[in-house]
Amino acid sequence: MISLTKNKPPSALMGLTLDKSRIEGVVLRRLNGAVQVHRSFQTSLSLDPLTNDPELVGREIRNHLNEAGVRVKPCAVSVPLNWALTLQTKIPAIPEADVADFLTIEAEKGFPYAPEDLFISISRFRAPNGDQYATIVAIPRNHLTLLERALRAAQLKPLSFSLGISALQDLGKDPAFGLLALVVGESSVELQVSSGGGVAALRSLEGAIEANGFERDIDADLIAREIKITLGQLPRELRETVRKIKVFGRPELAQRLVKELQERLDTMGLEIGLGTAQPVNGFPVPVTSDKGLSPALGMAARYIVGKPGGFEFLPPRVSPWTQFTARFASRKMVSWGALAGATVVLIAGTFLWQQVRLSGLESRWKAIQPQVTELEDLQQRIRKFRPWFDNTARTLVIVRKLTEAFPLDGAVTAKTVEIKDLSTVSCSGQAKDRESLLKVLERLRGAKEVADLKLGQIRGNSPLQFSFDLRWREGSHEN
Repeated sequence: MISLTKNKPPSALMGLTLDKSRIEGVVLRRLNGAVQVHRSFQTSLSLDPLTNDPELVGREIRNHLNEAGVRVKPCAVSVPLNWALTLQTKIPAIPEADVADFLTIEAEKGFPYAPEDLFISISRFRAPNGDQYATIVAIPRNHLTLLERALRAAQLKPLSFSLGISALQDLGKDPAFGLLALVVGESSVELQVSSGGGVAALRSLEGAIEANGFERDIDADLIAREIKITLGQLPRELRETVRKIKVFGRPELAQRLVKELQERLDTMGLEIGLGTAQPVNGFPVPVTSDKGLSPALGMAARYIVGKPGGFEFLPPRVSPWTQFTARFASRKMVSWGALAGATVVLIAGTFLWQQVRLSGLESRWKAIQPQVTELEDLQQRIRKFRPWFDNTARTLVIVRKLTEAFPLDGAVTAKTVEIKDLSTVSCSGQAKDRESLLKVLERLRGAKEVADLKLGQIRGNSPLQFSFDLRWREGSHEN
């Protein structure tokens, strides 16, 4: 199992359980060598921590805590088992120093996520024949990050993220004794098989509990079938050690489940009964008759007496200095350093090649400089006299285009043409009739150099007095 923080447990602690939309909490205090229940509550959340803003979820949780009179900030949280991905593997006969690397490789192969996207916890156990196994449990990092942000927004201080079902019983060291535990939840039943000092199987049986008005219907057939399937998937030497089943949860539902499973499990040679609270680290667990032994109570009781459950998923809080030293001491930084050095060498070589190239070009320039000077002098003289031979004079081009638009029969004539800044043209004149004028305007609009042609006032009938403006577009004149 993963070792947790060695800090001294707080004197007051709240255990929290998330079960779909239901949240349950138990506040424990340790006083005069005893653990006492200070407050307990259960309520429903309208916001899902995985799909809503953590600040809003935290505000809703804080409102429920205020209504329950809870002021304690440290908390141990039981995360839903249906968040977890599980993988069981047999540990080969390898040196103990290599086991961690082996399990890491198995997790990378077995889970459909990248290792950096998961928080992983491992439980190892031993079969009666001496074979060693490991159950690898992973929870998506994003789930835990969102949950932690919501709890901190609720002014809580999470000390542990674990699986509540693993906090309800001690994992016996005897490989010959196995136990199957069931926890009745809001709409599901959680299942855990423990043997040989560790957890051999974990499952969440969704749909085993269904709401029927204010009542809860238990699908005992489904649960019995899943128990049989789970045990059947275990190695034979492990399966044969499991002979007892303990049921935890709200007393009325737990008792109903025991009663409905009794006959079904007798044929499988399994004994079923209600789970009872066992002392934790020498401290009796204060179980109330109305609440029973819940995951929230088990989480709080184990943490407050300094014996947390086996699985741990709380994201580690690393100091800035540790992050800095780890960054620069990592192999990745060594690789980056080598890459940076190679880059410097490459840049220096590039500059050296550039200097050699420039030196060669300067030698060639000195050889052709006289011819270049003569050519530049010739170009200067060409520029001096070019305007006299330029057929692209803007004003002449504009006038020519206007002339081409007017008819040769004199039906439309221009009286004045004004060209401003070689781009704005104003023209006024007279036309024999409106149809002739419109043809002139149509020809002008068809010219690619003409834009924004606007017809001004038209006076009279025959002849018509007209005026129009247009804009001559830059760079569109003919050569």
